[in-house]
Amino acid sequence: MPAPALHPIVLWFGRVGDMILLSALLGILHRRYGARCHVIGAGPWPAQIYASHPDVERVDCLRRYTAPLFDPNWWRVLGALRAHGAAPVYVCEFDPRKLARIRRLLLLSGIAPGRCLYITREACWGERHWVDRLVSFGRLTPAAFDPAAYPWPSPAPVCAPHLEVSAAARAECGAWLAAQGLSEVPLILVQPGNRRSMRGRRLRPEADDDKAWPPERWAQLLRRLHERMPAARLLLCGAPRETLLLGWIAAAAQLPEVLACELPLSRLFALCERAHSMISVDTGPAHAAAALGLPLIVLFGGQPQAEWAPRSPGGSPVICLGGPPQYRRLTDLSVQQVFEAWSALPPRARPVPLAAAC
Repeated sequence: MPAPALHPIVLWFGRVGDMILLSALLGILHRRYGARCHVIGAGPWPAQIYASHPDVERVDCLRRYTAPLFDPNWWRVLGALRAHGAAPVYVCEFDPRKLARIRRLLLLSGIAPGRCLYITREACWGERHWVDRLVSFGRLTPAAFDPAAYPWPSPAPVCAPHLEVSAAARAECGAWLAAQGLSEVPLILVQPGNRRSMRGRRLRPEADDDKAWPPERWAQLLRRLHERMPAARLLLCGAPRETLLLGWIAAAAQLPEVLACELPLSRLFALCERAHSMISVDTGPAHAAAALGLPLIVLFGGQPQAEWAPRSPGGSPVICLGGPPQYRRLTDLSVQQVFEAWSALPPRARPVPLAAAC
């Protein structure tokens, strides 16, 4: 008799980039256990990222800074976990305080330890790149389950992050582009900020943000891009808290082809499907671009490429610059280096069926 299908439960209280990387694991678990995953995260972005993902059945999001007693989502998740008494549980969190919160949740849910795996306790934690860790983690089976009943899938799954854009998101993005007069022009996406870029209404000091590049350098780069592709529109992308930064860069560039855009994740994903290319600091939107096949330049500060470089499921080009050991800050990179790397990107290929990567 075939083993019963199970909905794997996957927990990670990560940020946008982390949750996009997580899709590599979700695809494996869906194929192994025969049913889509239940993702439990923190903050609003997991629900936005996985709203229409084929490997996800349900998404629950706890409040990041609310005590469990006062978070109604906590109680809903607790009830859902108690109702899924037979599912395997994969915990990808590594932050000690967040792990303590997850352990408390699982304990109160009555989930037996034999149903659970923690990535930090397994040999795969020693893998250098996060995607490799997650893929190796997906090969493991909790002690309460028979590995032979849930084998590695054949053909092999796509062992890379992958995202889906819903029809509603495409339609909304198309309407937005039409309203901006951008429906028929090439688009180059530029992501200059990260979650640490701003302190209130001021830029953080460069000493506090290794991913910071001065607005003047971004403006110089935008002018070089415009010289190379004068028909393109250059979209400065960012979250609402980065609005001032985007405005400063646009003002410094002094080009009507540069537009500062606050983008919800759904619209960003849809833009990644149709844009010409992206230049981004090492942050979540870069992982989204790679997962959606957008040719990409990624600028690293103090984080190593070997651990965090975005990966594409279909082989679209990803060129990474900076990062240790040669570089420690984004300011170590010149405008010329970035422009030359972008100029070397091959043209975007038409979408092709995803091939197995592991």
